[in-house]
Amino acid sequence: MAFFKFEGQEISYTEFGGGPAAVAKGGVRGRTAASAPASGRALILLHGLLLSQEMHRPLAEELAARGNRVITLDLLGHGQSERPRDMWRYSMANYGEQVLALMDHLQIEQAVVMGTSLGANVALEVAARSPERLRGLVIEMPVLDNGLLWSALTFTPLLVSLTFGEPLMKLLARGTRAVPRRLLPHYGNVILDLFRQEPGPGGALLQGLFFGRIAPPRSERRTFTTPTLVLGHPRDPVHPFSDAGMLAKEMPNARLLEAQSLLELRLQPERLTGEIAAFIDELWAGKKASTRPAKRRAAKRTPAKRAG
Repeated sequence: MAFFKFEGQEISYTEFGGGPAAVAKGGVRGRTAASAPASGRALILLHGLLLSQEMHRPLAEELAARGNRVITLDLLGHGQSERPRDMWRYSMANYGEQVLALMDHLQIEQAVVMGTSLGANVALEVAARSPERLRGLVIEMPVLDNGLLWSALTFTPLLVSLTFGEPLMKLLARGTRAVPRRLLPHYGNVILDLFRQEPGPGGALLQGLFFGRIAPPRSERRTFTTPTLVLGHPRDPVHPFSDAGMLAKEMPNARLLEAQSLLELRLQPERLTGEIAAFIDELWAGKKASTRPAKRRAAKRTPAKRAG
């Protein structure tokens, strides 16, 4: 795990080297260690709201094993990144800038960006701000027009608890941190990490996002020409399939892929991972990814810093 600075705050990320990994007997592909030589096929994975980059670790390992240089990121207020209590620091626009700052830090000129839920909307912000930095997009569970009401109904009680019930939530965080990570499966820890974090910054984060722009408007999305794979899930009111279908129709170079359920990519990932990997192969086919250093975008970014 490493860090870079964005507007004075430390942002955490992890790199998974691009394989390809050896295929073992029976056709099973091995994992690619983070120290493996990385290819030029950069892929950035963005997590969901109040989750961390750990939610994408299995997918990152698998896609790295298929020859991609995969980077997972903790957006500000999540995971191992700093968690300020300043509500104004949290916005979709700011998160989009953090992705671009990561690319600048790693000298990546172009990347494929894949986001889930919150991460999906952040990926759309990157498309709005700097489409030339994108080779393609993979948008899973976007929160758009049809999901706003259910999102408010789902997260408002959590916002109230984190903001006005902070003392009780601190006790809950202390109790869940006492549960040994080794006792739970990977996704069990990903979910429990929701409750292990200090509540105050989480409340500020939700306030900042709720009272700002959730996604680029429809008129803007229709201008996005970046090749895009949109993943939609049935029976998910917060991320309704209608939003995924609408987005795929709006963007001229987008296509829709239907998941069998909200959990398919996590618990039975073979089909969807194969579709995502094939789409990424298409994006890079016929043209070698540029290895030229990316031009620094803005003076406000402080010099990069790495940490072990």
